[in-house]
Amino acid sequence: MNTPRTIAEYLEQLRAALAGADPALIQDALYDAEEHLRAELQEHPGLSQEDMLAKVVGSYGSPVEVAEIYRDQEIKIQRALRPPPPPKRHSWIGRFFGVAADPRTWGALFYMLLALATGIIYFTWVVTGISMSAGLAVLIIGIPFIVLFFGTVRGLSLMEGRIVETMLGVRMPRRPPYPVAGRSLMSRIGAMFTDARTWSTMLYMVLMLPLGIIYFTLTVTLLAVSIAFIGAPLAWTFGDFDHELANINWGYGAHVPTFGDALVLLVVGVLLLFATLHLVRGLGRMHGLIAKSLLVSRSVN
Repeated sequence: MNTPRTIAEYLEQLRAALAGADPALIQDALYDAEEHLRAELQEHPGLSQEDMLAKVVGSYGSPVEVAEIYRDQEIKIQRALRPPPPPKRHSWIGRFFGVAADPRTWGALFYMLLALATGIIYFTWVVTGISMSAGLAVLIIGIPFIVLFFGTVRGLSLMEGRIVETMLGVRMPRRPPYPVAGRSLMSRIGAMFTDARTWSTMLYMVLMLPLGIIYFTLTVTLLAVSIAFIGAPLAWTFGDFDHELANINWGYGAHVPTFGDALVLLVVGVLLLFATLHLVRGLGRMHGLIAKSLLVSRSVN
């Protein structure tokens, strides 16, 4: 690989050396490298980019060396952050009830409950921002407002990525794309409009409202029904109601509920609770894929 003569060449070689790696990792590596190189260039204004790179490569590393460092560090970080795997269970009963021992299950559960609030915030922000941007576009303050709005969307995208990575375990970018240097203001604004990630991020934030409603409703409803069924024996024993006035029907005719019926509801409630945990974990994996596809730039590959 030839020695890079400009920062752009260095970044292209680094991108090539990281080919096949996680797009989120590539975005973080490119951001760190460009930030470091441009800081070095500012500290040595008398040096050309070629001379600065020749000086820095010895300490910071060549693109191939930096790529290997990031790959190794990513493995170490992921091992450190990865929760201990639940013990392997060979029977279907063990796998069914073992879902409660998986930390990702509980992370996904909390995300399902949080999704409604974040969905409302994201949807409101994007719809309001787009409406105001369209209305102010004819005024002199329109362009600064649009730039500010796009910037906040990218900031929210980064925040959502941290939430997704923490709760769902999906690797997301930890740094934003580095702003392209050497472009005029209008060129940068045009790049925002033509960047597919800008629009996919806003699409994600709009989708978060219906998805958040679905996640929250399913999770709360199933958990509430499960807990109510599990508490049936206690309700039958200590509940302040007339058992003679209550009826239950298992499909073979209505009858006055007995303690045995309450025990049946207890079993159904436990099964429903663990089935809900499986559903929540599956929804978490699915949403992680959605977030990965819409929030992570594919141009880094």
